[in-house]
Amino acid sequence: MATKREPRLVSLGYGRFARADRIYALIPMAPEERGEGRRTYVHVDGMSEPLVASRSEKAILADVEAALTEAAGIPRSRRTAKGQESLL
Repeated sequence: MATKREPRLVSLGYGRFARADRIYALIPMAPEERGEGRRTYVHVDGMSEPLVASRSEKAILADVEAALTEAAGIPRSRRTAKGQESLL
């Protein structure tokens, strides 16, 4: 059984990071709000205002999911493309 540990930090872009288990909402910016790499509002527990991320909500969410899965000690699932055999 894998050891449980604290969730790792997730990159939000602009050199900003947040702990995966503290992120509770991701809101994509409207096209007119975007500019200079601004893409997503990230709501983090303990912060009154959302952080502005330069990464998409889908990319951040994928990293949050991976970090929380890793922290819980759940082995990564290995996907194979349709019609291909697993090499492992």
